[in-house]
Amino acid sequence: MHILLQNIGRCVGLLAILLFISLKVSSQHHTFFQNPDTVVKGRVWALGAGSAIAYGGSLLVLNQYWYKDYAKRNFHTINDAGEWLQMDKFGHVYTTYLFSKYSRELWRWSGLPRKQQIWIGGLSGFAYQSVIELLDAHSTHWGFSWSDMGANAIGSAAMISQELIWNEPRFQLKFSSFPIHYRDPVLKARAVNQFGERFTERTLKDYNAQTYWLSVNPWSFAKESNFPKWLNIAIGYGAEGLYDAKTNDWTDEQGVMYDYTHIRRTRQFYLSPDIDLTKIATRRKGVKVLFQVLNMIKIPAPALEINGAGKLKVHALYF
Repeated sequence: MHILLQNIGRCVGLLAILLFISLKVSSQHHTFFQNPDTVVKGRVWALGAGSAIAYGGSLLVLNQYWYKDYAKRNFHTINDAGEWLQMDKFGHVYTTYLFSKYSRELWRWSGLPRKQQIWIGGLSGFAYQSVIELLDAHSTHWGFSWSDMGANAIGSAAMISQELIWNEPRFQLKFSSFPIHYRDPVLKARAVNQFGERFTERTLKDYNAQTYWLSVNPWSFAKESNFPKWLNIAIGYGAEGLYDAKTNDWTDEQGVMYDYTHIRRTRQFYLSPDIDLTKIATRRKGVKVLFQVLNMIKIPAPALEINGAGKLKVHALYF
């Protein structure tokens, strides 16, 4: 618990640094509100404090659901770039992008200049994920991973670069997951051990059930065209047959060895239509906020799949 509190303190410290930088720069830019000393600074402090509290609280929740069953140890590193067919790296990219995106949306309210909002939002997402790496670094089951940090940087850059270049997100990173029923009792027990029993745990941990999507909005690249503004084209990545990090053989807690290497670990690639909910016109602010939140999820739709085994599949409805 002491190590956890230390790492949460580091998270708050990183966010405080970003907050301090924003305040110093905002004192020199009065372009949004006429009275930045009373309005902008107050909102910046409110957002900074609220973000630190929310991030710290979420780390406590994460510790409860993810780290509590694993022993702690001193800081150490691992090289896990080749594990889980990189599904965990896609998860890092997506999560950092998500935090960066919604942090930037919150900072719109601050009144800071646009570029500052973008950088603070993007770096807040990266800082949050970096502190999670510090939690991993003190867990016997994981360790500090430079490849995870690289994935975090990609997720943050995906938000920052689009906002700086286009002043809008022309592609979205999205996520979908559908529960898998493991019929084999051995694989079912393994899935419980690796991915958990609760629905929330399975959603976060079961790489066999997840798909990560790059959802592109064609209209954004040709705004004079008649292409529907809300229609996206999504490219997805998933995997199946993953029961251990590198190979499908393992030893359980009783010392019993299992060899399921006959099950192929397969990459899956998808092509599917999607909807950009933020492009649907509405005057209701509550609906706009709801669309922003729901837009992180890929909608169920027909999909074309080609996997690492060279098989082509057509899904009438895939999620």
